[in-house]
Amino acid sequence: MKRPNENKGRESRIIDEIVVDAYGEQERAMSWYYYAADKITFPFKACCATKSASSPLKIGDMVEVGGMASEDDCVHELMVLITWKDESLAVPLVQLKPCPASTDLTRQVAADWQYWVARGYRF
Repeated sequence: MKRPNENKGRESRIIDEIVVDAYGEQERAMSWYYYAADKITFPFKACCATKSASSPLKIGDMVEVGGMASEDDCVHELMVLITWKDESLAVPLVQLKPCPASTDLTRQVAADWQYWVARGYRF
């Protein structure tokens, strides 16, 4: 993933709304987790935009995202639940692009997370 240029508006939103009171890795992880869980409208359809070693999805695969994975599954990155071959599977949110029919806020949260990861920030 190419490192994007700094986006001051997005940086401000992330700092002021998401990680504002988070002082360590675990607090930042949970801040992102609860922000995403609260702001994303589930379910939503998404397209796989990037490959991930931890996911069977291929670029172009369409999936329905049903919710956030457990807190324990999200201590290193945001994971969401999809149905894959009749099984519930947690995949990285960073690899998904919500469809245009998703809510603006759902698309914004996913884009904010992708920006955070692409800029090299960590929990």
